[in-house]
Amino acid sequence: MSTHAPTRPRQGSATSMTALMSACVVVVVAMVAAINLALPALAASDLHPASTDLLWIVDSYILVFGCLLIPAGSIADRLGRKGVLLAGLGTFTAGCLASAAAPSVLVLLGARAVTGLGAALVMPATLSLLMQVTPPERKPHAIATWSAATGAAGALGNLGGGLILQWLPWQGLFLIIGPLAAALAVLVARIAPHGERRPASLDPVGAGLLTGSVFLLLLAIIEGPEQGWTSRLVIGSMFGAGLLLASFVGHARRSDHPMLDPRTFRIRSLRTGSIGVAAVFFGLFALFFVNAQYLQYAKGYSPLATGVAILPLPLAMVVISRRSIGLAQRVGTRVVVTGGLLLLAGGLAALSFATAATPYLPYSVALLLVAAGMGLSVPSLSTGIVTSLPADQAGVGSGINSAVREIGAALGIAVIGTVLASSFERAVPTELQGTGHSVFQTLRTADELGPSVHAQAIDAFTHSMSLGLRVISVVVLVATVAVARGLNTARRPGRTTGPGQSEDTTAQSDADGQPMVPRQGISR
Repeated sequence: MSTHAPTRPRQGSATSMTALMSACVVVVVAMVAAINLALPALAASDLHPASTDLLWIVDSYILVFGCLLIPAGSIADRLGRKGVLLAGLGTFTAGCLASAAAPSVLVLLGARAVTGLGAALVMPATLSLLMQVTPPERKPHAIATWSAATGAAGALGNLGGGLILQWLPWQGLFLIIGPLAAALAVLVARIAPHGERRPASLDPVGAGLLTGSVFLLLLAIIEGPEQGWTSRLVIGSMFGAGLLLASFVGHARRSDHPMLDPRTFRIRSLRTGSIGVAAVFFGLFALFFVNAQYLQYAKGYSPLATGVAILPLPLAMVVISRRSIGLAQRVGTRVVVTGGLLLLAGGLAALSFATAATPYLPYSVALLLVAAGMGLSVPSLSTGIVTSLPADQAGVGSGINSAVREIGAALGIAVIGTVLASSFERAVPTELQGTGHSVFQTLRTADELGPSVHAQAIDAFTHSMSLGLRVISVVVLVATVAVARGLNTARRPGRTTGPGQSEDTTAQSDADGQPMVPRQGISR
């Protein structure tokens, strides 16, 4: 058999690679959602985490995952995509096992960061390998399937996590998901072709500046309620985040081979797609963070019932995602994407009216709105990002696509967690204020004080959740306006972006606003 066969794959091999790469993505993204389901168990564990600790347990993974995705894409291009994917799956497995053995919150945070590093190596390599083996005419559909897997993974993480946590302690989550990643590594070693190698800059300085900037931003958001929004820690973190971000931009503009050139975002389809994808995952993972707590605390669901209750979301998302590209080709990308984002914001707003007495049917309808919104918008947005860059920058393109997802998710979790914690502390009855370090501990204290106090505490929780979801919905709406404007201007190529520069020299679109690849530097 020729060693060059993988470059011209049969349809069967491309299909099996799509399934395998999607499975790898499901595992690393599902971990983001599954840990949310474990928050009540973690809050009740011997680790005794505070509310801010719980946010960091979730976000430490996403922070490393999101911020290292772009350099991970460059590493995959430079060292070989298959080898980097295998290294990522191995690191992910090691991080999961270390998390299960963590004796303290601090050790758990470190292990979660290691797991995030593994996830960062996995995600861009999967999409790059998939693009390498997929025929050109099938690439939009392969991207749609991969996008559906990343979206459905969050809800599948809830279902799988529910199955695990129904009978096992929180450590069982890591003891099952880790070996599953190891099994996928075996399949990758046997099935995946050796990825192409291309020159790519690793730029550790740029990666450090970007990671530090996002970390300080999250630190300010998460610690704001406890430390005070005018405290030195919060103000200093905000200032530091801005300073590091400015330093990152300056470094990238001066560097001959930056990790990410900020001028790349002059490409309209990439810029608009990044805003849209970040907004979708900002809303989706904010929902995942609060949803598991709502169903278990307010509705009294078991972990398994909690996972099953959210099934309408992944099922509808997969069905709609697979049809969204064709729909966009018929009626226009702007209509499909904008409509999807509006449905997402509407679904989040509808969920903000949920209380302990809300029946399952209206709750599930709101979930379907969220699913439809994501299924309609993300495939076209991701296609716009990935196809905006030249073929020799496939790793960077997929890294940007994945990075904006995870950074958006981390910010969404931090924002809704902060709103929830600060509002809940003010809304609980006076005798409960200052009695617990987390929502769980406060509710447990309320239960000890009697049914009346417990009911008031549950009402305080649902009120705080509602406020958080409305804040998230408003942010998604603001992003929708920006995306709609970006896709609208994409219909009018030839507008100038600066002296002597026309927009259609950086990117072009078809008559319906469908993103197309830039004219310069493309090899087909």
